[in-house]
Amino acid sequence: MMATDTKREPRPEKVETVSDIKERLESSRAVFVTEYRGLSVADQQRLRRALRDASAEYKIYKMTLARRAASEAGFEDLLDMLSGPTGIAFVADDPVMAAKAMKDIAGAVEAFVLKGGILAGGIVDAAQIKELADVDPRDVQLAKMAGLLIASLQNMAGVMNSMLGGFASMMDQLADKKQSGEAPAPAVEEPAAEEPAAEEPAVEEEPAAEEEP
Repeated sequence: MMATDTKREPRPEKVETVSDIKERLESSRAVFVTEYRGLSVADQQRLRRALRDASAEYKIYKMTLARRAASEAGFEDLLDMLSGPTGIAFVADDPVMAAKAMKDIAGAVEAFVLKGGILAGGIVDAAQIKELADVDPRDVQLAKMAGLLIASLQNMAGVMNSMLGGFASMMDQLADKKQSGEAPAPAVEEPAAEEPAAEEPAVEEEPAAEEEP
C-alpha cells in the first residue's frame, strides 16, 4: 500500500494573513511591538484611538503567523519579540508621534509593555522607542527650520536695504551738487619736461698753409 502525503496545505485565510502582515512590515515607516497582557478593554480602546491619531494601526495576530511573516520579510531579529500576548503597531506616517502615544500609554497603564520594533529598516529596543518619543515631531522641526530661514532672509533684506539706502543717499548728494552749479575742480596740468638743448657739432680747424721758401 502506497504511503500518502499527510502534510496539509495551509488554509487560504492563514496564507492571506501572513501575506498581509508581511506587506505591512515592509511598507510601514515604523513597527512597534508591545505586550498587552492585562490590558482592559477600555485601555485597548484608548491605545487604538491614540495610535489612530498618530497615523498608526494596532493589530493583534496569532504569533505563529506573525513570526512566519517576519521571517519571510527578512526580519529574523524581530522573532524574539513575537511571543506571548503581543500586539503590533504599524506606523504609516511620522514615527515620533506614534512613539509618543505609546510612551504615554506605557506610563499610564502598567500592564502595557513596549518590547521594541523596526525603525528605518533596523531593529530597535524599548529604550530607543522612548528616546524617539522625546524628539520633536516632524511638523515642529519644520516650523523651527522655517523660522530660522525667515530670520535669515529678514537679516539679508535688512543688509540690502541699508546698502541701497546708502547708495541712494550718495546719488542724491551728487544731484544736489550738480543743481547748485558746483563744478568739479579742473585738473592741474603739469608743465612739460624741457628737452635738452641740441649740441652744436665741433668745427674742425684747417691746418695753416706752409710758407714757400
